[in-house]
Amino acid sequence: MSDSGTQHPRIFLGSDNQAGAHPSVLDAVARVSSGHAPAYGADDETARAERLIREVFETDCAVVMVSTGTAANALILSAMSPSWGAIYCHEDAHIINDENTAPEFYSGGARLIGVSGDQGQPELNAIADLIAQCRLRGVHNVQPAAISLSNVTEAGTVLSPEETAHFGALAQEHGLFLHMDGARFANAVVSSGRTPAELTWKSGVDALSFGLTKNGAMAAEAAIIFNESLVKDFEYRRKRAGQLFSKHRFLSAQFVAMLSDGLWLDCARQANQMAAKLAQGLADIPGVTFPWPTDANELFPVLPHRIASVLADAGCGFYPWPVVEGMVRMVTSFATTESEIDEVLAIARRGAN
Repeated sequence: MSDSGTQHPRIFLGSDNQAGAHPSVLDAVARVSSGHAPAYGADDETARAERLIREVFETDCAVVMVSTGTAANALILSAMSPSWGAIYCHEDAHIINDENTAPEFYSGGARLIGVSGDQGQPELNAIADLIAQCRLRGVHNVQPAAISLSNVTEAGTVLSPEETAHFGALAQEHGLFLHMDGARFANAVVSSGRTPAELTWKSGVDALSFGLTKNGAMAAEAAIIFNESLVKDFEYRRKRAGQLFSKHRFLSAQFVAMLSDGLWLDCARQANQMAAKLAQGLADIPGVTFPWPTDANELFPVLPHRIASVLADAGCGFYPWPVVEGMVRMVTSFATTESEIDEVLAIARRGAN
């Protein structure tokens, strides 16, 4: 996707992927760059990062670090589903719309089945109906294997532990696994005020793709596996996917920097606060509406054409999001400043006059 309105925006609201790395992350990478250390994750920095992750999630989970969210999602789903399996997700989920066919490729052909639902959350009863239908004809049907949720969702909303638990109960009832795409998991934690454990394994999540790249890291993602039955052979899956880093300490150092002293939550809090300020300011402009709430750091205003054009012409980068005519997606990050938000709002107000 390309930024709306200009090839060279001055204010980047297209994606939190556009932000740089937090200085503490760069310092951590520089810190581990001198001297020698065991390769392939046998180093002390990796052990430290794994301890920190287990402390964050309050459980003895398996931790498998990779470089991209696509790799984390696809590898987890490949462990959850056989090649003849079905993975149920929201019809707008990242795994079905933005990862090409990586989940299908790594699972050897599992089928992603998109399910409609409000505000980025697949409709629970619709999944139950699909599970029942898939089991009618035995070997002739794709077999239910997993349910996938995103938190934050693709609509920018945050799932509560209670909402997630409904899907966890459905998965358990039918012998399925529950996966969570946590590319913006830090933003969900800050928004909900609940613990990482409450949002995941305590609500029935079997494995989480834990993303820090959008939140201030360079490239730091991990498969966090709470269900021990999924651990077997996972390291072989990572190696086969080309995701086992030889100089693993450079991945691990990013986790250490982000998770130490709560930096990952501070970065998410800044992003969420800037999104809330922007959403509130835009909502006060006549003609601007919000079909979905702004729970975290993504907002989806429906803008009159003139306001959208003025913003784009002034160098504000965002994505068109044609779910509703005139809808755009704006995403704030840890690097978004109040002065940038003030400027965007001033431009939008001019466009409304």
